Amino acid sequence: MAKGRVGERVGEQVNKTAGALGDYLKEQRLSSRLSLRQLAEQAGVSNPYLSQIERGLRKPSAEVLQQIAKAMRISAESLYVRAGIVNPVDGVGGSVALAVLGDTRLTERQKQSLLDVYASFLALNGPEEPDANDSPEAPEASATTTPQEK
Repeated sequence: MAKGRVGERVGEQVNKTAGALGDYLKEQRLSSRLSLRQLAEQAGVSNPYLSQIERGLRKPSAEVLQQIAKAMRISAESLYVRAGIVNPVDGVGGSVALAVLGDTRLTERQKQSLLDVYASFLALNGPEEPDANDSPEAPEASATTTPQEK
């Protein structure tokens, strides 16, 4: 029963992400004064498919997002973030994902496989290591005070 609830929550999150992406795409399209048909033609996707993306019914691949970004002359990375493909606070992980997604020599399936393997390695290695300011040695060093500081 608990697994069903988790699955429902994940599904809800995907739907929210797809909806937010669709709203953003529609907003950008309208501000660019493009019709749905014009954008679909420029991006090389079908009119009904683009409509479904805008309504949050479909979650496009990274390749389709790249085509849409190119057609609207906006950043593909911003669309990746809005689609939930790349986390904006990933740091190095984000740059790896962006490099994979931006490589035109890879097929969509190869990109997804690489991202899945990379995500599994990150999950196996546990949480990110703290940076130098958050290291365990830092609190101990700051706990010692000199007589002048008292």
